[in-house]
Amino acid sequence: MSKQLKIGLVGYGFMGRAHSNAYNRVPNFFPEQEYKPLLKAVCGRNGEAAKAFADQWGYESIETDWRALVARKDIDAVDICVPNHLHKKIALEAAANGKIVLTEKPLAMNVAEGQEMCEAVERAGVANMVWYNYRRVPAVTLAKQLIDEGRLGRIFHYRANFLQDWTISADVPQGGAATWRLDAAAAGSGVTGDLLAHCIDTAIWLNGGIRDVNAMTETFVKERIHADSGKPEPVGIDDACAVLCHFENGSLGLFESTRYARGHKALYTFEINGEHASIKWDLHDLHRLEYFDHRDEGRVRGWRSIHVTDNGGEQPYMDRWWVPGLQIGYEHSFVHQAADFMASLEKGEPCSPTFREALETQAVCEGILSSAKKGVWETIAG
Repeated sequence: MSKQLKIGLVGYGFMGRAHSNAYNRVPNFFPEQEYKPLLKAVCGRNGEAAKAFADQWGYESIETDWRALVARKDIDAVDICVPNHLHKKIALEAAANGKIVLTEKPLAMNVAEGQEMCEAVERAGVANMVWYNYRRVPAVTLAKQLIDEGRLGRIFHYRANFLQDWTISADVPQGGAATWRLDAAAAGSGVTGDLLAHCIDTAIWLNGGIRDVNAMTETFVKERIHADSGKPEPVGIDDACAVLCHFENGSLGLFESTRYARGHKALYTFEINGEHASIKWDLHDLHRLEYFDHRDEGRVRGWRSIHVTDNGGEQPYMDRWWVPGLQIGYEHSFVHQAADFMASLEKGEPCSPTFREALETQAVCEGILSSAKKGVWETIAG
């Protein structure tokens, strides 16, 4: 007999849609799971917009005050999909009400806030998770399996970048519902918390902890019109970031994130070089994992392209979808994460990344910003 997990969603923007789609798809493609999501309520300040969202995605009701939502007795889990500066207060009150808490990335505005959130969910004993969805792309999960099997041997290099171009124009405003990511008061940081955090989370998951960082950041447009005031205000977020680091396993890391790379809308790539083999992945071709193994016979040695669509059970998640050769997309990573979370509830186990695990990524991002400001190597606190 299935159990319903009654979801209360806070926020109905891009991520609200991605999460709602995932909840709706889990029963279709993971039908054996004991826990089934039930879309109970969505919360947003605009009641009319919230009602339209609820009707489109299948939520039973709406709220216009998140405090009312987290206090409802018919809500089991609160999913936070609002700007970063609101994560902490919603998470703390949800945990105090005994709710399961899920939140979009990054975990918080800074490590201090993230630590409060970790302590709150741990004190309340409630399940928790942060939506770092790229871990659940099948090709990325396969990379994790290959590394854990020792196929790459000792790791020497990890390099990754996340490139966009949507803020190059000085006419793009900061603040407001559409461009809050450019407002330091709402986002905390710029590309470091928005884009690089994905790279850091994946890197820690694949290659282990980061020991120290040396970074530089730049804000190319120093002043933008604020969407709320209509007046020009200083820009406090980073437009671009470049990072060197040492991993705990002795390997070297190189990261770059920017919103000023003309021609790139969401280019996220990583490459890992080991003593025996190398792997690389590209979000624009997300169903492929490139693999090179030096132990192959010399005359046929070279990069191979693994099309991660086998549904026979050998490749992660693909037995849930279509016939081999038919790829899946970005939205499926959220379906996989939602399904994994439901499975973790059934098993009584945490689902990665938990708040505590995401705090490690937060610490690295904070170290990066501190390093860039001071112009020094910054040790990441354990």
